[in-house]
Amino acid sequence: MVFVSIITLFGLGLVAAILLSIASRVFYVKEDPRVEAVLEVLPGANCGGCGFAGCEGYAAAVVSDPDIPANKCCAGGADTAIAVGELTGKTVAEAEPLFSLRRCDKLAGNVALRYQYQGMPSCAAAAMLRGGTDTCHWSCMGFGDCVQVCPFDAMQVKDGVVRVDMSRCTGCGMCVSACPRGVLELVPRRHRVAVFCNTRDKLRAVTEVCDAGCINCGRCAKACPAKAVSNVAGRMVVDQIKCVSYGPDCGEACVEACARHILRRTCPTGIEAANVARMKDDSDGDGAAGGGTVPVTGKNDRPAQENCNA
Repeated sequence: MVFVSIITLFGLGLVAAILLSIASRVFYVKEDPRVEAVLEVLPGANCGGCGFAGCEGYAAAVVSDPDIPANKCCAGGADTAIAVGELTGKTVAEAEPLFSLRRCDKLAGNVALRYQYQGMPSCAAAAMLRGGTDTCHWSCMGFGDCVQVCPFDAMQVKDGVVRVDMSRCTGCGMCVSACPRGVLELVPRRHRVAVFCNTRDKLRAVTEVCDAGCINCGRCAKACPAKAVSNVAGRMVVDQIKCVSYGPDCGEACVEACARHILRRTCPTGIEAANVARMKDDSDGDGAAGGGTVPVTGKNDRPAQENCNA
């Protein structure tokens, strides 16, 4: 009986193996060899910045779908885009380099702690406990959820807030998705103006908790000739495409209109950038310490220290 059982099991296994072998040949899907070639030129970071689950997903999509552009890999940059374009036969459009910007200056605003958090070191977890640790419900809590998900080691927590290293940031957007308060946003590297407040509150609700908070008065939006500044979902937002396209002729009118210094000049471009570089070379180096603060001329010259260190 034992021998019969062994023979029976062996026979069933053999039949199953034959059927699987036949099925693998019948249903075999031939893969385009270009997928493997594209995968080899991608950086392999699997950051998801392209909108796909990983490099393999993007490689398959860019080869098979004519609507998927060759410049979706933010980690690889222009060189990777050119290589992918050559392999897929697609025209490579110039992509706007991005980086992650922190929309919070709670250190300058003297935002106080509401309580000492002793739970799991996570912004998402802390935000669920009585609205977070800070008196401002929209501030950067500094537990580093964004740091944990950054595949390029471009972020660190210092003095209770996250700081972005522009030289490492590829603009993949992983940190933006990880932030439970929307403190981080992607902006073009050549942007001139940014909003350094994330609050959705107004007037007294802001001034009672932060000395550097936006009260949503709207003066910046009225002053902008490009109509690039507006209130979106309760907070002031700069449409960087409109702002950059309009050019510096406006003299950053929105910055001058902001009495609370929420809108600030950041990394200058063109002739002004050359002047700033000269000023940095002539200085004793103090301006570059602590994250690359750039001296810029104007009333609201309080750029984020990490914005111009690329």
